[in-house]
Amino acid sequence: MNHYTCIIVDDEEIDRLMVVSFVKRFPNLELSGSFSTANEAFAFLEENTADVLFLDIDMPNESGLEFRKKAQQIPVCIFITAHPEHAVESFQLETLDFIVKPLKFERFDKAVKRIEEFMEVREKASLYEASLGGDVIYIKEGHEQIKIKLHEILYLEALKDYTLLVTEKKRHCVLSNLGSLLNTEHFNSFIRVHRSFAVQKQRINKVSANEIEMDNAVSVPIGRSFKDNLSFLI
Repeated sequence: MNHYTCIIVDDEEIDRLMVVSFVKRFPNLELSGSFSTANEAFAFLEENTADVLFLDIDMPNESGLEFRKKAQQIPVCIFITAHPEHAVESFQLETLDFIVKPLKFERFDKAVKRIEEFMEVREKASLYEASLGGDVIYIKEGHEQIKIKLHEILYLEALKDYTLLVTEKKRHCVLSNLGSLLNTEHFNSFIRVHRSFAVQKQRINKVSANEIEMDNAVSVPIGRSFKDNLSFLI
């Protein structure tokens, strides 16, 4: 089991203690520090590192958003806040998850699963190489080169700086963000339907108001700002 060091920054003592109690319930999370101000956390980070940051937004002197801008060396940031209006801005700051208070354990558990998946992907991801044939890319997994036919990919899912390539049989990962992949000619048969998803056009089975059903019955959400991208189906 991999272990990840984490710090908590929240000026509300009760909320901070709740996150501490939740962290201690996960054996793969190691609490390195709990701080009530950004200044205290900065002082800690001058001599220490962390893998995960649990961060409030509304704090005196320096907000959590300002703190995250200065603490980009921490690979995973989970915002836990009572201010949902900051969600969009937070995801521009390398945010893995955004939780609205009051914090519930079930929601925290989902965030930890996302941390585990992201860290695993981060460790295993590699750059892909496109073949001269146009319909094939190669993914490096361990010491092997895995061949993937592009037409077999159902959809792409963004995970920070990485992208999951999902086929009917397996999920692969490449060290490239979703936007960069879609800008290459090899992925011109995909259409972005959500901030985190792009689907293979010819693998679309049915489109409803809020989601797309692929031809293997897997559903992918549609983001409101991406609905116009589906106008070709009308």
